[in-house]
Amino acid sequence: MKSNILLSLGIGGIILPATSFSQEANNQQKGSPNVILIYADDLGYGDLECYGGTGALTPNVNRLARNGIRFINAHATAATSTPSRYSMLTGEYAWRKKGTDIATGNAGMIIRPEQYTMADMFKNAGYKTAAVGKWHLGLGDQSGEQDWNAPLPTALGDLGFDYSYIMAATADRVPCVFIENGKVANYDPSAPIEVSYKKPFEGEPLGKTHPELLYNLKPSNGHNMAIVNGIGRIGYMKGGGKALWKDENIADSITTHALDFIRENKNNPFFLYFATNDVHVPRFPHDRFRGKNQMGLRGDAIVQFDWSVGQLLNELDKLGLTENTLIILSSDNGPVVDDGYADRAEELLGDHKPSGPLRGGKYSAFEAGTRIPAIVSWPAVITGGKTSDVLASQIDWFASFATLTNSVLPKGSAPDSFNQLDNWLGKDHTDRPWVIEQAADHTLSVRTKDWKYIETSFNSTKVDRFTKIETGYSSEPQLYDLREGIEQVNKASVHPDIVFNLQEILKEVRIKGSQKRL
Repeated sequence: MKSNILLSLGIGGIILPATSFSQEANNQQKGSPNVILIYADDLGYGDLECYGGTGALTPNVNRLARNGIRFINAHATAATSTPSRYSMLTGEYAWRKKGTDIATGNAGMIIRPEQYTMADMFKNAGYKTAAVGKWHLGLGDQSGEQDWNAPLPTALGDLGFDYSYIMAATADRVPCVFIENGKVANYDPSAPIEVSYKKPFEGEPLGKTHPELLYNLKPSNGHNMAIVNGIGRIGYMKGGGKALWKDENIADSITTHALDFIRENKNNPFFLYFATNDVHVPRFPHDRFRGKNQMGLRGDAIVQFDWSVGQLLNELDKLGLTENTLIILSSDNGPVVDDGYADRAEELLGDHKPSGPLRGGKYSAFEAGTRIPAIVSWPAVITGGKTSDVLASQIDWFASFATLTNSVLPKGSAPDSFNQLDNWLGKDHTDRPWVIEQAADHTLSVRTKDWKYIETSFNSTKVDRFTKIETGYSSEPQLYDLREGIEQVNKASVHPDIVFNLQEILKEVRIKGSQKRL
């Protein structure tokens, strides 16, 4: 039955080995290439100029696209941040593991030290490894039990990263301090830190009771608990002092630390996970960018992100590392315009379409929830200026990088990741047989090149109430023929055979490891 199902969808003969070796790429590389993974936050398929965006100039990302391959059918694994990042760094679908929903700022480590990560793989291949920027995958052993005034007993050093300078979660969640190698950066002993997601601290003003203190940004919904830098947050926090970040300096800070890591390792192969926060709320870019874009703060944030990309590219040029550095630029999920702050993003959107021609956005089961921009550049190997419509998934970066570095993965690691290196290098245009997409309410979809099935959902997540995003959640099965456009006409009743076939694929993939046998 299984082979008939796959053959009926035209995907029966495809084999996806996790550890096959791309000899051509190996022959062309000049030693081990440096690898930089630029992971934007809430950056939509249509937000960049090279993807048809009209609201913000992105010359540095455009340059990267000119020198590489622009993918137009690549997917994150989830429509929200934490599960998308978990899947990408572990090679395991987040829906297989409890506790991988959007994490609080005081969540315990979601990726456990005993798990083999992408950073572990690079480190064992002789690379220096770093994570700089947004983390949002938990720190410490137990949620809510961290002592932020001392070294954390478990942090990114336990996950294969030699160096880390990160935000514990996102900028809209406390604690609003950077964590460097497992300790609060610039720790101020005169202002010990306390964090809670259960109750406020006595004497600490809150956004909902002291709106006059929200002098930088006011909320449109929620985000009215702790106040840091004149902006309301999710969660409660006390202390921090000199260690507290200023939102307008976040991009400068993480970019500076990323550049320092590159300089310090210019003579070694390195892996840099550079995760930006710019487009995620609260959007409050530096004065150099603020007030200069027609879309207001959201447009300013996109331009600031592009600046950060340019800083990395320029430094690689100065150090003579550009030719042999593999860069992947992408996003963790689709876009959202109003996600909790009154920054006029919706009012000033104009003709710009963050989702491009796609339906939905962040949180959604529709395409814009997980179809993201993805650009790959490696001048020593890739001929630039190409566009690829190959069906691809971020879940495969792990196994593909393992092939790149000729790494052997421990048994059981990266169970959902396939070696698709030649797809990413533009040497093979065979589509992935399917990709799996996860919406915010845990609705799963299975998508082939031509068809997309969205399973039924009976959850009551109301993200559309505030964000105005079409969630795609429905108590009826949905089937879309993507050859006719993007999810416009539900054809489930017209093609019950295809619905059944896609349901069977989803059923098999849900059985851990079964997709390795398909």
